[in-house]
Amino acid sequence: MAGQDFAIRGPLAHQGALAEGILRALPAWFGIEKAIVDYAHAADELPTFVAEAAGGAVGFLTLKPTSARAIEVHVMAVVPGEHRHGAGRALVERATAYARAGGYALLHVKTLAPSDRDPSYAARRAFYAAVGFLALEELPQVWGPQNPCLLMVRAL
Repeated sequence: MAGQDFAIRGPLAHQGALAEGILRALPAWFGIEKAIVDYAHAADELPTFVAEAAGGAVGFLTLKPTSARAIEVHVMAVVPGEHRHGAGRALVERATAYARAGGYALLHVKTLAPSDRDPSYAARRAFYAAVGFLALEELPQVWGPQNPCLLMVRAL
């Protein structure tokens, strides 16, 4: 699909309500109540970027510093109907620029590992690969063996 222009605002704080609304629109990926609440709280406290189109907010990305040289895409979501239109890519690129300007050397993200074989997460991994992330390591101990974690990194 052809991409459209998105305005990316941020970094912002106090975006928890917006984040919660978007997360609740994606129950296949964000179906655990505690996780939704925790991610919304993080969007209130951590640097958050918001993608806006003509109809309003269509996605967000929250960053979490994990060391002096690395920062994590803590949570990112784009509303259904806007997937594959460029909002996610625009959010990652704006977050990348922010991380570079902040002196970070690595941007990283955790997602479900390919050993799980969930097709929706295969698409998510493909998205992260398309925006420059490389699979680094599968870490089953992070979320447990039933939800193996894949750590992906992007050099800045």
